[in-house]
Amino acid sequence: MSWTSRRVVTGHDDNGKSVFLSDGPPPVVRTAPDGAVFHELWNTRGTPALIDPDEPEPTQISLTVPPDPNGTKIRINEFPPGAVSPMHRTQTVDYGIVLQGEVVLVLDDTETVLRSGDVVVQRGTDHRWENRSGAVARMAFVLVDGEFSDRLTKRLPEGVMESLLTDPHHP
Repeated sequence: MSWTSRRVVTGHDDNGKSVFLSDGPPPVVRTAPDGAVFHELWNTRGTPALIDPDEPEPTQISLTVPPDPNGTKIRINEFPPGAVSPMHRTQTVDYGIVLQGEVVLVLDDTETVLRSGDVVVQRGTDHRWENRSGAVARMAFVLVDGEFSDRLTKRLPEGVMESLLTDPHHP
């Protein structure tokens, strides 16, 4: 795909003054088996998020859907026409914002069409994303590590906890 997001990262110089550390395309862009493109923008590895003057590039890790324990992720996904992700579930709260185009969010027994400007709050449900249109769809996702309550885990089908998605390249 020809589109590239711009990532601007701020930080501090040796005197504590606010500076731009980087300004350009994200250093990590990956393609999933269904053709979806993952623009990895940033992630945190705990709460509270440690803000250090000299931290390594956080996106230079393996592509996993959920963030680290107590962590967060932000990415932009591009879904080409015909893309269909596998059904998957994560122990996260995900905020998905449709930036461009149209995607279908499919749950176990229902679905809905999401268009530019729509926001979905995905709360650990089994789901998949489909682009049934003839144009690229683009969504921003903010993923927040979560934990299923005991009341919820009792409602889930047997085997769900063992089948939580961690890597879209190995569904």
